[in-house]
Amino acid sequence: MLSKSAHFVTATGTDIGKTYVTAGLVRLLRAEGASAIKPVASGFAMETAAASDPGVLLEAMGEPVTTETLARISPWRFAAPLSPDLAAAREGRAIDYDALLEFCRVSVQRATGPHFVEGVGGVMVPLDDRRTVRDWMAALGLPAILVTGSYLGTVSHTLTALDVLARARIRVAALVVNETKDSTVPLDDTAAMLRRFSGAIPVVPLRWEDRTHFARIWQAIQSRA
Repeated sequence: MLSKSAHFVTATGTDIGKTYVTAGLVRLLRAEGASAIKPVASGFAMETAAASDPGVLLEAMGEPVTTETLARISPWRFAAPLSPDLAAAREGRAIDYDALLEFCRVSVQRATGPHFVEGVGGVMVPLDDRRTVRDWMAALGLPAILVTGSYLGTVSHTLTALDVLARARIRVAALVVNETKDSTVPLDDTAAMLRRFSGAIPVVPLRWEDRTHFARIWQAIQSRA
């Protein structure tokens, strides 16, 4: 059985803030042995590894960014900034779905504290010709942390993602509304609107550079445990 303190971090789309949220939670919970993996990453370049999603997670865990540590938390890394299936195909490769699931399960089982599996792109991003991130999440059976933005149009995107997750019986532990820079829509208004449709799912607004909000996210997640 997978650990109850493990969660899958997903989003309504790419560049929404999954890594920002995951790294923030890891830093908050480092004293409790928090850890994270980013099994699949697109748009990766070794020369900028420290600024990559896996690199940011390693920094949050207090680990150096090396070839070995990158391989340990992110074995499927691709250069093209495309969906994983297309990025892998550009390199004549493919994601071994069964190996991906096994990698995540072993990582969760070995974790000694709160553990986070960060996805890639949004909920329905393809991993191969048949499977999406949602399939990956459903197979692992971990509760999800769904990250969305506060941009105009986010409500429709977020409610669609919540519906897709509900259809796959994936439990959402928290909905994090990550503030979109230069958005014309106030963050609090977006969060309030989403609360009207999210039922029992906690909705936590997250302002840029305000790390106190990560404690609120974790408290919301614990309230749903």
